[in-house]
Amino acid sequence: DGLFPMDVLIDLYLPLAFAAMLAGLVDAVVGGGGLIQVPALFAVLPQAAPASLLGTNKLAGICGTAMAARSYWQRYPIDWGLVAPASAAALVCAFAGAWAITIFPAELLRKLLPFVLLLVAIDVFRRKEFGQVHAPTLSGGRKSVMAFIVGGIIGAYDGFFGPGTGSFLVFLFVRLFGQDFLRASAAAKMVNVVCNFAALAWFVPAGQPMWLLGGVMACCNIAGSILGVQLALR
Repeated sequence: DGLFPMDVLIDLYLPLAFAAMLAGLVDAVVGGGGLIQVPALFAVLPQAAPASLLGTNKLAGICGTAMAARSYWQRYPIDWGLVAPASAAALVCAFAGAWAITIFPAELLRKLLPFVLLLVAIDVFRRKEFGQVHAPTLSGGRKSVMAFIVGGIIGAYDGFFGPGTGSFLVFLFVRLFGQDFLRASAAAKMVNVVCNFAALAWFVPAGQPMWLLGGVMACCNIAGSILGVQLALR
């Protein structure tokens, strides 16, 4: 039987590994890898608790996102005046969101999932060309306050649910702060890593993630992320 019985390999690991690789690629380019990874987990493991599936998603996602953040950081300077306050708010709010998902009625979440994903998908795909010019619009205290608000709202959403978080961050950093696409992506990846870390800080002690599956998906997510960063830079 071994570690990976053939039926488990075909029905569970292969589809989720492919989904994780594709999610890593998409997330590195424009964010929103959770739009692929979360529905795949819910579809392949329909009987699992939502908190367990979302914890596994965070475990896989943080690895690819961290790799993308490192790659962007090596090429573009990080705007810490934006990233630091957004990350601080996201750290607290993502932890609170992860706590909330453990007490949220599972059946209600399953029913809401398709509608939430539809709204996120519409927001992701309706804006195809933006962020061509880097023209910062905020500075000083106004920038810090706005970054803190954005980080808190998106952090809470990421900890509680998550799909599309990276895309929301990129779009908001472009729209509200005048960042160009690549600098917004670099900043978004830094904040997203903090969100995932905060959520895992709740999920791991609660024993929620599926460690073996999450590890396999993490490796595939990293592979997709490496390819996605190269595509984005090109």
